[in-house]
Parts: sequence; structure tokens; C-alpha cells
Amino acid sequence: MSPRLRETTTPPSAKLSAEQSLNSMLRERLERDPESVFAEERRGGDFAPITMRTLADDVLATAKGFIALGISPGDTVGIMAATRYEWTVLDFAVLAVGGVVVPIYHTSSQEQVEWMVTDSAIRILVVENGDHAALTEPLLESTGLERVLRLDEDALGALREAGREIADDEVAARRDAVRFDDLATICYTSGTTGRPKGVELTHGNLLSHVANGVADAGLHDVVSAGTDGVQKRTLLFLPLSHSYGRFAQMLCVHSGSVLGYAPSTKQLVNELQAFRPTWLIAVPRVFETVVNSADAKAGTGMKLRLFRWAVRAAESWSVALDTEAGPSALQRWRRVVADRLVLGKIRAAMGGEVEYAISGGAALSERHGHFFRGIGVTVMEGYGATETTAPASVNRPGLIKIGTVGAPYPGTSIRIAEDGEVRIKGAGVFRGYRNNAEANASSFDEDGWYRTGDIGYLDADGYLKISGRTKEIIVTAGGKNVQPAVLEGELRSHPLIGEVLVVGEGKPFIGALIALDEAMLPTWLRNHGVGELTLEQARTHPAVRDSIQRAIDQANLKVSRAESIRKFTVVRRSFSEAEGEISASTKLIRRVVLANFSDAMTDIYGADAR
Repeated sequence: MSPRLRETTTPPSAKLSAEQSLNSMLRERLERDPESVFAEERRGGDFAPITMRTLADDVLATAKGFIALGISPGDTVGIMAATRYEWTVLDFAVLAVGGVVVPIYHTSSQEQVEWMVTDSAIRILVVENGDHAALTEPLLESTGLERVLRLDEDALGALREAGREIADDEVAARRDAVRFDDLATICYTSGTTGRPKGVELTHGNLLSHVANGVADAGLHDVVSAGTDGVQKRTLLFLPLSHSYGRFAQMLCVHSGSVLGYAPSTKQLVNELQAFRPTWLIAVPRVFETVVNSADAKAGTGMKLRLFRWAVRAAESWSVALDTEAGPSALQRWRRVVADRLVLGKIRAAMGGEVEYAISGGAALSERHGHFFRGIGVTVMEGYGATETTAPASVNRPGLIKIGTVGAPYPGTSIRIAEDGEVRIKGAGVFRGYRNNAEANASSFDEDGWYRTGDIGYLDADGYLKISGRTKEIIVTAGGKNVQPAVLEGELRSHPLIGEVLVVGEGKPFIGALIALDEAMLPTWLRNHGVGELTLEQARTHPAVRDSIQRAIDQANLKVSRAESIRKFTVVRRSFSEAEGEISASTKLIRRVVLANFSDAMTDIYGADAR
């Protein structure tokens, strides 16, 4: 085994003062280039530009409205909406008056919203539509919530009207009084192991991470304009309630990247082609979908064989880049031919301009990392959590090791504890959980390091590799400890598999619950000559099961025999957020899945299922 480090640090790349805040970041960008394009949003079919001056004017008018409605410094305002320009305006308007923003996923249940409203003492809640209003207006009677505003009824217009009599100077005074260590936002975790906890992030947490990223030599070239002055561009389809989405928004304000709003991934390819981003930030499922969709569209016969040859050519070229000798002449030639015949079309489907993508939120398979680098899109896998203001580590241009989540993010230190737990210190680490002294006490060790709950190691070069979660370790009846993430990550790359849950706690062997990807299924069946099937028919069809078994056999090569999947079942429906099986940040909630699919456990273990 190669030597491993116990601790490593990447020093900060930016210098900040106690007087700076997210408000000063916005003001500095405005003063630097007021007519530069901040964002683009679909309006009347096409992407239309929004300048920094327009953003600043909208933020000022909205902030005056919040003052008129009684929001004081330290008060909380909730935002429950999909990714859209108004979200950004509301975010900076609340911050401008010294308020605290509470992001709420627009798919949250009434019970979840009630908890967040109560725990963070939200006074005003801005929601997207009538469905959200019907969900949240009853809370006006049962909590301290005072007002619900609807974006589909021009909430920003109502705030603008309410604040007409408020002087600009009043906003300026409040804005300039906000400091680095002041609370900016309370972000609720997705609650995969219980009730969501409110993560308190300061202006300094967010500003430090953004400024350190923009000042970093490698990341600067990804997000900031080059010598030609042309702005970089990113299309945001993550929810702004997600810590990575919020980080991307702030990064665009500071760096000058143009932010494109894409509230849904249903038309992702069309949006990418229309907006033409130069960099992306996404969860691994997006990258898996790009590959699986391209594979499905390749059809059958010679076309499919050509596509898969091109994929192998891209992957082998990328793998060879990491060797001392580099790609051979044959590998280089194959990649050139593959690019002309196949790979260039995949790049074009992503808009044709993407050079870099940041992946976080879950593990990306090495195969996909190599494939995308092989087509000319370098995926920089990172790692982090809401508690670390999104990235705690990341691969960066010139500092990339596919299969790892990179070296510490600038301004961050990573330590591996004796039991293998990853622990973090740095500018992005949160100040604590809202109203939760017990969680605060257990989340930091005696030296002040944040305990992530993840298991991993640092290689000899200081790159972090994550192997799983301490709370998700499966202990079989034979006493074998199994990290399900290794197997689950490999299997999710299969075009038929929408989601997978590896099981086996206290059982004689490891099994897997497989949910089919219902969007990909019809094309896969057609391409494999099966014909049209219902989901119920497909889950037991020999061709489907054989394909999944081959994928499991490949995944099992990554682990020992005792850790390998011995038996699987295809469940009757997809795992669902509505049923509580998937969190708003797309993480599986294992205890709920196991409870809701007890029949599937019986399929695997029979009398040993309980």
C-alpha cells in the first residue's frame, strides 16, 4: 500500500477583512462593471441578459420592501422556489437589510416546512405558486409566520410597492453594517437520518469560499474571463436551496461568470444547447444521464458498436494520460477518429463550449471521469457538505486525480482520524446548528475539527478518497463491514438503473434493491429487441435481469467476495421523494426505503428478511 497522509492543508488564496460581507461583494462587482451581464433567463422563449445594474436595482427595491414589512437585522425570511432570477434578488435583498435567508426546497412537505419555519423563526415566507401557498398558509395560524408572498402573484412587485417610501440610505446603512462574522443563512440538511438540522453559515463562510475559489490559480481560469475579456458561462439547474447551487450563484457574482437559470432538468439538453455554458456544476446523476442517453440514442447494430468503441477510445486515452509514458500513438489516433465520428456530437449536445465541470453531492465513477476527460470535458470531482459551505476538497486544473475528490479546497484543512473519519477545519466550516446544542457538541472533536461522518483517506499527494459513511456501514451476520457506496456508485452508471440500495445489515450476505430508470427503459428495450413492456413486466424480464446481473458482476470486482452482491431484486416502482424515500437533495433515506420495500427484502432473504 502506498503511503498515506494523516493531515493536509491548502492555504487560503484570498485576503479578506472583518468589514467585508456578501453585501460588499455585490457592491464591488457593481462598481467594477455595472453594465456587465450577471445572468440570463428564459423570457419569451430565448435567454435574455440581466445586467449587474438591473440586479442591483431589483435588490434595492426589494430590500426596501422588506424594511417596510418590518424585517429587522437578524430576522429570518424563507424562500421556497425553484431556480430562478427572483430567488437571487430575494437572497441579496434579505442580506442587504441584515436579515437571514432560510432556503426551503420547493418540493418540501408541509411537515418539513413547519419545522423549518418554527425552528428558524421565519417571519416572511416567499413561495413560488398556489400549491406552495396552500401548503404554507395554514402555518400563519400555527407558527410565528406573519406573511406568505407568491412569486406567481408578483411578490417582487408587491415588495417594491411596499417599500416606495423607504429611503435608499436606510438600506445602505443596514447593508454596510453587516460584517464578516454575521449570520447570513440557515440551511436545513436533508434529514436522511432524522429531523433536518439548521446549519448556520455566516457571510464569512460564503464569502471566503467564493473569494478563495476565484483567487485560486486553477479555478480562476475556469470561472473568470480570460485576456480576451469574454465572460465565462454556467447553466445552473441545481436548486438554489442546495448548498452547491447557492455556492455557484455567489461564485458567479464574484467571478463575473454569466449565470444561466434552468429551473428543471427535463429539457436539460435543449437548455445546454441554447445557453452554451463553458463550465458546469452538477451532481453525478447528470453526467451519468448524458452518457446513458447517448448510449440509448446510438441505436442498435453497427451504430451502437461504433458508439461503444468511441467510448472505450476516450476512456483509454484519458487513463493513459495518468501514466508516465502518456497515451500511445495508437490511443491518440483512436481518440481523434472517435472524436470526429462520435465524441464531438456528445460535446455538441452539451452546448459545444463546456471545458470544465464540477461534480459533487455523491461519488462519480472513475469510468465517467475518464470518459468526459476523453471527450474534452474535464470533470473536477469535489467533496463537501452544507456544513462546509459546499466544497471542502476539489480537483482543480493542473491538480487532478480521477477517482479522488481532490486536495483540500483553498483555505481548508483535512485530517483523517484514527478510525478513518474525515475531519475538516477552515474558512467554510459552519458556526453550528440552530437551537441544537447536542448536535453541536457531537459534531466537533476536542481540537475543533468538524466530524463529517464520512470514511476516507489522504493519499501520499494529499488527495482525498471517500469510501463511505460511518452511519451507512453494513455489518453482515458474519461480522463483515461493508461500505455500500462503492457498489452503489458503480451500479448507478448502468442505463437501466435509476437508483440502487445495497442491503445486508445483520443478514447472511449482501443484496441490492434495484429501481429501474423509467425514462431510459423504453429506449433500452427497443434497442435490445425486447419490445414494449410495462414496468411490472420489465422488472422480471430475462433480458433486463441478465443485463443488471452483468453490471453487478462488474461492480463486484471492486470488492472482496464477502462484500459482493449475491442476490438482487428489481422493485415495483421508483424510489420517491413524495414517499419520503429520497431527500430533497436526492439522497436515499435508507430507513424509509427498507420500511417501504419490506417485500423486496423478503424476495432476497426469505425467512431471514426480518
